[in-house]
Amino acid sequence: QVQLVESGGGLVQAGGSLRLSCVASGGTFNRDPMGWFRQALGMEREFVAAITHSSDYSYYASSAKGRFTISRDNAKNTMSLQLNSLEPEDTAVYYCARGKKFSDVEADYDAWGQGTQVTVSS
Repeated sequence: QVQLVESGGGLVQAGGSLRLSCVASGGTFNRDPMGWFRQALGMEREFVAAITHSSDYSYYASSAKGRFTISRDNAKNTMSLQLNSLEPEDTAVYYCARGKKFSDVEADYDAWGQGTQVTVSS
C-alpha cells in the first residue's frame, strides 16, 4: 500500500514557473516507474510525463516537452515536476501516480495522489 501526496501548486502568471513535488510513503518507490497527469476542469485526465524507476528514461506529452522536467530522488522517495514557461492552458489539477509499467496510459497506473492545483493567469 502506497500513499502519494503532491505539493507545490499555486497561482502564477503566464511565463512563470512552479515546481511540483510528490512524496511517496509505503510501497516500493525505488522499483516503480512514476508519472504525472493533469486534469483541467471539465476535461479528462491526461498524461504529462513519466520516468523510469532509475531515471534512465523519461517521456513527455507534446504539450510538456521543452517546458517541463520530470525527476525523482529515490533516496527521499520523492518525484518532482518542474514547470517552466507556464501558459493558461496548463491550468489543471496535477496528480502524481505510480505505474505498473513505464507508460503514458492512465490504466497502467495503480496509485494516485489527491492532486495539487496549478492556475496560470494571463
